[in-house]
Formats: sequence, structure tokens, C-alpha cells
Amino acid sequence: MVWKPHVTVAAIAEQDGKLLFIEEMSEGKVVINQPAGHVEPHERFDDAVIRETKEEAGWDFVPEYIVGCYYWQKNSESSTYLRVCYAGKLTKHYPDLALDTGILNTLWLSLYELQARNHELRTPLVVRCAADYASGKRFPLDMILDLGDT
Repeated sequence: MVWKPHVTVAAIAEQDGKLLFIEEMSEGKVVINQPAGHVEPHERFDDAVIRETKEEAGWDFVPEYIVGCYYWQKNSESSTYLRVCYAGKLTKHYPDLALDTGILNTLWLSLYELQARNHELRTPLVVRCAADYASGKRFPLDMILDLGDT
């Protein structure tokens, strides 16, 4: 068996003390997540988080730093996820943009409000990324090196 972790990115953006989240359908349930998704083949991580934020939340996102890199596996039988969480600023909003299939809504929640809805989170990564952001974790964008054609 070949081990193939899912490599994903997530975006954290703050406005007026609240963080941007999405409500989406996953496995027949409505769940809360950051704008997030899989990195596509040959795609840079920062390009992936920009794309995912626009596709899932309808916002242009400018990554400013990395909050953290996270490894998660629900149980020994389930898929493994490696998530790189970026924080940055939102610029242009596209309120009429058709969002990705399964995306129901965008939400603005404080960390406290998110924690109160813990039972609605898609994965534990959602609250961990938000808590790490709130605690001030910041890493430079160049901690992920793109060696390109070297």
C-alpha cells in the first residue's frame, strides 16, 4: 500500500475581530471550516490558498504569513491530512460569484463563538488553526520553499 496524505491549505482572515469561515456540506452534514482545500498538482501552496479562498468564500486573499503546518488523521483507518494554514488580508469581494459545490454560506465568528460551535467543525484543525492565529503564531511565507526546476 502506498501512503498518500492529502495536502491542503486553509486561509484565516480577520475583520472587526471576527474570522472568516464557511459552512459546507460534508458527509451529509453541515460543517464549519476555514476556506480550505487540496493543493492541485504543480500548484504552489500560496497560489492554492488564494484560489480556494476565492472559490469557497468569494474573496481575493493576500497571504501575509503562515500560522502553522498541521498533521491530522482521525483514526488509523482514515486518510491523513497535512494542512498549511495561512493568514492574510482580504481585498476584493465578489458577492455574486458562484461558490464551490457544497459551500452553503460564509460566516464571521470570533474564536469564542467558534469554540462554542465545536460540534459543528469539519475537523479539529479548524479550531486549532484559529486558536494558533489568536495566540499570535506567525511564520514567514518563505518557510515553504519552492525549488521549482532546480
